[in-house]
Amino acid sequence: MVQYKLNYFNLRGRAELIRLIFAAAGQQYEDVRFEREQWPEYKPKSPLGQAPYLEVIENGKTFQLAQSLTIARYLARKFDLAGKGPEEQSEAEMYADQVLDLLNEMVKIHFEKDETRKAELSKKYFGETIQNTLKVFESKITKNGSGYFVASGLTWADIFLADFLGWLGDKKDALITPFPAVKALVDKVLNHPKISEWIAKRPKTEM
Repeated sequence: MVQYKLNYFNLRGRAELIRLIFAAAGQQYEDVRFEREQWPEYKPKSPLGQAPYLEVIENGKTFQLAQSLTIARYLARKFDLAGKGPEEQSEAEMYADQVLDLLNEMVKIHFEKDETRKAELSKKYFGETIQNTLKVFESKITKNGSGYFVASGLTWADIFLADFLGWLGDKKDALITPFPAVKALVDKVLNHPKISEWIAKRPKTEM
């Protein structure tokens, strides 16, 4: 039997996409959480000295992966959440990478120390960047007819979008309301029986 062990700080953070994929697949795993002061203990065990990292244990052998999106892609392929065939899989990865760009830009703004610069970046980000991306997503989702990013249905890219939008807190609803296809996609992901079950019971932690 294959065992999965996800190692990350006691946060939602970049590991939450991975947890949501496990949830959607109905796959059991060990959710190893540690505090920041414990990181020196875990860091040498990670293949890149970074968290999150995944351990896959089978037949006495352990396979390790780091980088959150690498782990997400791997698990999505294992659990049939990657899309059907190389074209759909590539499409899903393309949209997931676009979501990652939005996430990374938001993190950059969060850590900007110059308050004037931070305000400028934030205004452009919420007033233009996200909306332009959601406009592209809206067109794609509407055209393919499935209600998701790819024609065959739910993939990890859809889950990633729903997870990312959750990072926006009280700004989320105002941003997605003008995009009904995006909103419907997010609602379907969050109402997925296994995903909603995980969200209801997951530990209350910082983002």
